Amino acid sequence: MFRRREPVPFAFVAEADRFRSNVTPPPPPRASVGELAGRWLLGLTVVAGLVGALVVGGPALTTDTSPSRTQQSDASQGR
Repeated sequence: MFRRREPVPFAFVAEADRFRSNVTPPPPPRASVGELAGRWLLGLTVVAGLVGALVVGGPALTTDTSPSRTQQSDASQGR
């Protein structure tokens, strides 16, 4: 591989943060109606999934402080 023998001046690196270009980049393309509808549908699906997980998993997370009956095996009752 070719190597440079002379030292590389790094003054251009120091000036790079002060350099401002007068050329503006082109604006990003606007999203079409289908893309916007797809984004809304995806967001709605994610939110509905989270809400559904809370609704389905909510009863499993509650603590029952007064159990209606205790679980006992048939063997402990002598059957």
